[in-house]
Amino acid sequence: MIKFIKRFNQPEHLLLAMAFTMPLVFSVWMVLLNNFVIEKANFTGIEIGILQSLREVPGFLAFTVIYVLLFIKEQRLALISLAVMSLGVFLTGFFPSIVGLYFTTVLMSVGFHYYETVSQSLTLQWVDKDKTAHFLGKMLSVKSIASLIAFSSIWLFMEHFNWSYQLTYALFGGIGLLFTIFLALSFQHFKEKTEQTKKIVVRKRYWLFYALTFFSGARRQIFVVFAGFLMVEKFHYSVADVSALFLINYVFNWLFAAKVGKLIGIIGERLVLRFEYIGLIIIFICYGLVEDANLAAALYVIDHLFFALAIAIKTYFQKIAQPEDIAASAGVSFSINHIAAVIIPALLGMLWILKPAWVFYIGACFALCSLCLAMLIPDKPKR
Repeated sequence: MIKFIKRFNQPEHLLLAMAFTMPLVFSVWMVLLNNFVIEKANFTGIEIGILQSLREVPGFLAFTVIYVLLFIKEQRLALISLAVMSLGVFLTGFFPSIVGLYFTTVLMSVGFHYYETVSQSLTLQWVDKDKTAHFLGKMLSVKSIASLIAFSSIWLFMEHFNWSYQLTYALFGGIGLLFTIFLALSFQHFKEKTEQTKKIVVRKRYWLFYALTFFSGARRQIFVVFAGFLMVEKFHYSVADVSALFLINYVFNWLFAAKVGKLIGIIGERLVLRFEYIGLIIIFICYGLVEDANLAAALYVIDHLFFALAIAIKTYFQKIAQPEDIAASAGVSFSINHIAAVIIPALLGMLWILKPAWVFYIGACFALCSLCLAMLIPDKPKR
């Protein structure tokens, strides 16, 4: 029994357990959002754009995590952040108004973005370089299992038992809080391998990583905000329809994400990212032209499949970074990722009212910029 506890009480297991908890809660918030805001708060493209911009403000401020780490250890901060995110989701259904949704979204987002920042930092510190891509793929698989459970539950509860939005948000937010308390009590505190720099780190030699991160955040917003909104507003997808699309997406990640991570470790970041960005250019152009609901759904699924390839940006950074820079750089990279994310949803939300297709053409331009940058990655990145 003691041997089992020691084998279980490992940093990698804590990372995987937190990786399971986060999407179990966040996926419920995300998949219900478009239907919830349209049906209960009468949102248009303008309100959803503002809400998504507000959601990304804590991501833009993720560099402040380094100041919080002066007082709280990274492992403990990750668990506190999970709890804050879960609380935000728990409260969402109780405030079906514009101001209420803005408040609960920001609360949820603070926990979500601080958790993601610290989780990335801990992963790059605790996992060996030659195993990181495979481990990140494994984390994606675990996240996908949690998301599958969440989406299946939504479909069951809301379609067959007619649960309300309020009850569904409260259930999964409460589960997230309980899981987080369990993890805090179950795992010991793990020591840092390298003492981390406790100040903001921005280095000229990381410029390519920063640029790739910026455009990754820009194009991701178009998928997260407007591709899902297209399904509901233009093609009138129900909660069950949207949940079905997410189920397909996460089945793929569950089955293949770890293999994709392993493949990145074999063929290298440069080739993987070039393939990803060429595919995204084609997909975004097709989004702008699509008029058939089934074809739009196919594009949505294919678009999501490319997300696993973004692991390559993280492994590229791990190979070129100083070990003591990882925690500080994780916060900086999240902030860079969200510079465009804070601005784009609100601006493109206004463009959406006039020309929805142009939103996706702009996404194709972002992907083209990423492709040009990916050409500059060395075949074998190193410090």
